[in-house]
Amino acid sequence: MTIRPLITPLDTVILNGTVVTASDIARYDIGIKDGKISVLAPAGSLADAPAATTKVIDAQGAYVMPGGIDAHVHLAEPQLFGKGKAADDYCTGTKSAIAGGTTTIIAFAPQDKQSPSLLKALDETAAKADGVAYCDYSFHMLIGNPTRESLNEFALLRERGISSVKIYMTYELLQLRDNQILDVLLQSRIDGVTTMIHAENGDMLSWMTEQLERRGLVEPKYHATSRPQILEGEATGRAIALSQLIETPILIVHVSSPLAAGVIRDAQTNGLPIYAETCPQYLFLTRDDLAKPGYEGAKCVCSPPPRDGVQDLEGIWRGLANGTFTILSSDHCPFEYDNAETGKKAAISEDAPLGKFKYIPNGCPGVETRLSVVLSAGRLAPQKFVEVTSTNPAKLYGLYPQKGALIPGVSDADLVIWYPEGGLEPFELKNEMLHHNVDYTPFEGKTLSQWPRYTLLRGEVVWDRDNGGVVAEKGVGQFVKRGRSEFCQDQGPWDPAKF
Repeated sequence: MTIRPLITPLDTVILNGTVVTASDIARYDIGIKDGKISVLAPAGSLADAPAATTKVIDAQGAYVMPGGIDAHVHLAEPQLFGKGKAADDYCTGTKSAIAGGTTTIIAFAPQDKQSPSLLKALDETAAKADGVAYCDYSFHMLIGNPTRESLNEFALLRERGISSVKIYMTYELLQLRDNQILDVLLQSRIDGVTTMIHAENGDMLSWMTEQLERRGLVEPKYHATSRPQILEGEATGRAIALSQLIETPILIVHVSSPLAAGVIRDAQTNGLPIYAETCPQYLFLTRDDLAKPGYEGAKCVCSPPPRDGVQDLEGIWRGLANGTFTILSSDHCPFEYDNAETGKKAAISEDAPLGKFKYIPNGCPGVETRLSVVLSAGRLAPQKFVEVTSTNPAKLYGLYPQKGALIPGVSDADLVIWYPEGGLEPFELKNEMLHHNVDYTPFEGKTLSQWPRYTLLRGEVVWDRDNGGVVAEKGVGQFVKRGRSEFCQDQGPWDPAKF
């Protein structure tokens, strides 16, 4: 951790913090100037430094961490995956983010198959966020139609500060063939773009769904049955093989199963540049949550689905601890439950009073709860927690060290300050406490021991739990141009002749 001499006057001083980064944990005071981390000093040494205009926050020994970076958030997307409509826009979704300690999100700009220009899609998405966001933001480009025209725009995306794309191996409207995936991977290698892959075998899924429908097995709990672990494991292995051919890194998103995690771990052990993401739903939910009475299980329908039991949850926790998973994101995919038009209940009909799982909009809200549910579990060392929730997302997606770090003179003063030990009574999480535009949380009733006390965005307090909650003005969030991933280095021209 770098310590820099005091520069006065400071705008804000945070005293007596247990400052946690991905590599260190120690007691420090933090000085902030012009939205940047200005100084780190031994705890207590800045107590006499504040000028009359300096804001002082006493952390009282609590954890002070870089603000969370949630690199997988769906907002203001119409007809997500052909089903439903996102209930959160860039106002409500980012407001929810800062209340949960996240200061930067990366959402998605979906390509229109009928009008495949990526720049046009980017402009349309950016307009939805402009002037309304509560936290900083960027976009991944979601590729559903990799024409030569759209692939040629990758370099232009880089100029606009977009350095990542996402592709799918499932979903009828988005699924790419292997040769299309190779086209995307090759262009990503050429232009220094990070490729994210949703790895489930779409053909196997369609076949399994048809088999279940023939047998009348269509309630929410059969969503998990239709997507067994082998679908994820096969697609993960195939994605890795495709990346090997092009010799370029990939990130497998929202990994849910120990089977897929094992495939990824084996590739990493063999020196391949394979990275992976998981989410809180795969640390806490199981397929039993899909089998709740009535239609309640629909609340936990997401893809890949929650897995079979405690042994699978433990496998994902192990993957976080041992480095198999590079990042922990929310995959915030917000659909209202009690909405028969664009929400979870759109799958209910007269002939299916308990719904048909294949029509249930896939996804769970989680941008606000991501940090607190995981920190409260106490399963990760504080440094590992910062690594997977902030620092690694910043490095992976070209935000580091502006984001995800506390480097004086370099890093934005994006901070989350937690409660000191004993400073917050454990409480049961209720959806009414949250700031998203969704009528449920899959973690309803979960006992939490932590929640952000303060969130600071570029040095300004935007969340003060004890004094007003969200205290920022709408529109304080800014678009952040991203550079090349630290994990995606220039490899030179690809030569098929070498094979």
